[in-house]
This record gives sequence, C-alpha cells and structure tokens, in this order.
Amino acid sequence: MNRSLMLVAVAFAFVSPPKMLAETPSGFVSLFDGKTFAGWKVPEKDNGHWKIIDGVIDYDASSESPMDKNLWSEKEYGNFVLLVDWRIKETPYINPRVPIIKPDGTHKLGADGKPIVTSVPDSDSGIFLRGQGKSQVNIWCWPIGSGEVYGYRMDRKMSAKVRAGVTPKMNADNNIGEWNQFELTMQDDRLSVKLNGQQVLKDAQLPGIPSRGRIALQHHGGKDAEGNWRSPPALVQFRNIAIRELD
Repeated sequence: MNRSLMLVAVAFAFVSPPKMLAETPSGFVSLFDGKTFAGWKVPEKDNGHWKIIDGVIDYDASSESPMDKNLWSEKEYGNFVLLVDWRIKETPYINPRVPIIKPDGTHKLGADGKPIVTSVPDSDSGIFLRGQGKSQVNIWCWPIGSGEVYGYRMDRKMSAKVRAGVTPKMNADNNIGEWNQFELTMQDDRLSVKLNGQQVLKDAQLPGIPSRGRIALQHHGGKDAEGNWRSPPALVQFRNIAIRELD
C-alpha cells in the first residue's frame, strides 16, 4: 500500500460510524423509531430544542415552552419493563451543592450539624414514571450515581425504609459522553432499576404512586440574564427506548 492510501485508511479507522438503532428485544415495543417523535408530545412552542439527530433524541436544555418543558409519551402505562439508552453530552455547570448521601438516603452532616456539600461538574435529567415528577429516576453526575428517586428520598414524610430503598446501592454510571442503559421495572408500587446491568434499586416502594400514567424524558436547567447556567442543565441524549407491559 502506498503512503497516500495508507493515510486514507488510517483516517477512516478513526471515524466512528453512526450507531444504528438496536433491534427491539422480543416482547418489547419500540417507543422511538429513530426518525420522528411519533408517540411523544413535544412541548408546545418548544421551538426545536427537543430534536432528533443521527437517530437519537437530543436535548439542549433550552426549551422555550412557557409551560411543561418535558417530553411526554402519548400513552399511559401501568406495570412495565422500560429500556432506555441515555448519555450526558457535557457538564458545563459546576454544582456547588452536592451532598454526601449515606446508604440510608440521608445526608452526611458536619460538626456544625449541616450537610457536607461538594462541587462537581453536573448535568441533570431523568425518567418520569406514571405521570409525575416525584417518581423520577434520576440521571445526573452526583457521586451516589444515577437511578435514585429523589422525590421519595427527600420526602421526610416517607419511612426510613422507603428512603433507603430509593437510594442507589452503587454508582454504575459510565463516563460522561458514554452511553448508559436503564432497565426500569415498575410493578404495582415497586420499582427496580438496573443501570448498565448492575442492580442499583431492588423492589423500592413508591407509596402513593398512581396506578397508571405517562412516561417523560425530563427537562432540567435554565440560564440567567447573562447566559450562564443557573442549575445543572439536561444536556442529554436518548435512544433505543422500548417497553414491555406487564399484567
């Protein structure tokens, strides 16, 4: 091979082909065709911030909708197994208020009795289950890892068992920019979460969760008057979304 052809071959070796949609597993129904938002309700007056790029749902955390900025499924679901691939694209916001979360879901306190907090580069999104933000399965950069149910963990009206149950047992997140997969199983008021094949929640109880509701991909974040992020933005992508309904 002459030098010119060798250089061309090397160049092609460093070009990653676009990721094709995975084949929908047997028994599952695809919720995203890779081309359109069929089956989803794009926020009114979103103005193109939820979009599809190279077969993935891409969000820039800047929806202009004056109301709900989340991307909701058109259909409601009760009991199901949901598969979702997701990745955080970048983390331009430094979150100065990230707590150290103990296995029981409470925050580690300092000698002054206040939560110890640390700063981390952060982006934030999640999956809303059964039509409500309280039952959101988190996607973020906190050391505790993605997969927790913040709305229940932080609800002091919930029992200690419930709050511990919705706290991830490990950080199973891949690196920023890499793809991850959730496997979310919702059965009655019990939620199990696998992240990249690791069981981070097992039969966590979500008291009071509705029996049915829509699924949402979460909006999070916003900018101040100077154009700086004032909270962790949902700079995320999603693909290979499929569901299997259960009895």
